[in-house]
Amino acid sequence: MTTDVVPRPGSGPEPDDAEVGRRFAAGDEQALAWAYERWAGQVHGMAVRAFGPGPDAEDVTQQTFVSAWAGRESFRPDQGPLPAWLVGVCRHKIADTWVRRDRQRRAAEAVAAEARAAPETRGPQIDAAVADRVLLLGELEQLGQPQRGIIELAFFEDLTHAQIADRTGLPLGTVKSHIRRTLERLRNRLEVDGAALHA
Repeated sequence: MTTDVVPRPGSGPEPDDAEVGRRFAAGDEQALAWAYERWAGQVHGMAVRAFGPGPDAEDVTQQTFVSAWAGRESFRPDQGPLPAWLVGVCRHKIADTWVRRDRQRRAAEAVAAEARAAPETRGPQIDAAVADRVLLLGELEQLGQPQRGIIELAFFEDLTHAQIADRTGLPLGTVKSHIRRTLERLRNRLEVDGAALHA
């Protein structure tokens, strides 16, 4: 009983490694299939040693052969055998994967740190700003005229004292004194109300 391997129809006997390398460099797709059959285990073993068994090792194995085939013009059979060249390609893919994993780790750590910081810093700051705005609007509602109108012109329309005097027809000195007294009143009220609100 013979144990000879029956060749695939039309494929003929498989060539030796050197011939596979020459055909690979020439763009023979059958040589790519032979290369994968012969050396994928070695490439995958390198990837498993780098990352352990799993998707990263499988991806590196696949990327090695895809990249090798796409860049086969740079392979020189007279300068070294194909399996040694594939090992070099695999090392580059392993390095690329480590860089990608490190980048993903740093991004995940940054997101986690931001999420941890958000309840302690952003939330209270936003809440305090909203509360202060509500207090300010409430105090403005209690101001009589012309004080309220003067403050609104000064802070919401960004007018100067002279422009407010022109707009309202009030003397400049009166405008200044109204703004000064109103700001003092608002500051005192906000300090009292704000302390009670944030307590």
